[in-house]
Amino acid sequence: MHKTLSAKQLIHNEALRLGFSDIGFSKAEHLPQNEVNLKNWLDNGFHAGMTYMENHLEKRVNPALLVDGAVTVVSVLLNYKPKHEQAQSDAPKLARYAYGKDYHFVIKDKLQLLFDYIKKELYPNLEGRLFTDSAPVLDRAWAAKSGLGWIGKNTNLIHKKLGSYVLIGELIINMELEPDNPINEACGGCTRCIDACPTKALIGPYQLDSNKCISYLTIEHREELPEEFNGKFENWAFGCDICQEACPWNWKARPTSEEEFTPHPDLLQLSKEEWHNMSEDRFRELFRKSAVKRTKYSGLKRNLDFLKDK
Repeated sequence: MHKTLSAKQLIHNEALRLGFSDIGFSKAEHLPQNEVNLKNWLDNGFHAGMTYMENHLEKRVNPALLVDGAVTVVSVLLNYKPKHEQAQSDAPKLARYAYGKDYHFVIKDKLQLLFDYIKKELYPNLEGRLFTDSAPVLDRAWAAKSGLGWIGKNTNLIHKKLGSYVLIGELIINMELEPDNPINEACGGCTRCIDACPTKALIGPYQLDSNKCISYLTIEHREELPEEFNGKFENWAFGCDICQEACPWNWKARPTSEEEFTPHPDLLQLSKEEWHNMSEDRFRELFRKSAVKRTKYSGLKRNLDFLKDK
C-alpha cells in the first residue's frame, strides 16, 4: 500500500480512520495579511479582556518561530454538531461544542496518534508539535489556507459539507508535504449571521467585537456582566451558537459520529428550574469532563442569574 499511495494520502486516510472529519495541508510560512488583520483587531480593542492575544504576535503569524524546523502545517477538523438538542425550549442554553467531553483532550489525543503514525510508518525523523486552540496559532487561518473551508462573515471557518460546527487542530511538523489550495469564499450576499446577533457583536462582515459577544461574555469575561446587554442573551448561559444557527451552511450538515462528544444523559433534559437551582455538586457531576468547567460553577451561576426573568 505504501508503494501505491503517497505519504500525504496515507496521512489523510489515517486521520479519517482516527475519527477526524477532514484534513488539509499548507506550507508553514509567514501570514502577512493575517498579521495586518490581527494587528488592526487588537488596536481596535476587539479582543476585550483577552489580553493574552497581544502576546507572541510574531509566533501567531509565523509557525517557524513557534516550532523549530517547521515546514508543513497539517490542519484537521472534527465535526461536533450534536445528534440531539436540548429538550426544553425555555431552558438556558449551552453552546453545542460543550455538550460532551472537552474537545481539547479529544483532539489532542487523536493528533498524538496521528503524529506517532507518521513518525513510525512514514518519516522516522519527524519532529514537531500539536495544537488545538491552546497556543499562539491562528487555527482558522491555517485551516482556510489548507482548503478546508473559508472564513465566513461571522468569522468562523465554514466547511462546504460540515458547515461551521467544526473544531480545529494542527500538527506543525518538519516533514515536507504538498500543500492544498485554498477554496473560494462562498457566503455571497448573505448576512443572516450579522442580522441574527442580538448584541450586534458582528459589527460588519468578518469583524467581531468580542466586547459584545455572548460567547466571550459568558466564558472569558470575569467581571459582572454589562447591564447594557440585559435581556439580550436570548437564554444563552455558556457560549452562543446564534450566528451558526443562522448560517445556511449548517442547516443540512450531518451530525458528529464522535462518541466522546455524547453529553451526560441528563444534560439535554434539564428544565429551566433545574438549571437555575443547580448545586455545585450537580455542576461537577454534569460537567466533569466538559469545557463548561472553564467558567467554573461561580461563573455559570453568574450567567444564569443574569438570564433570570429576562
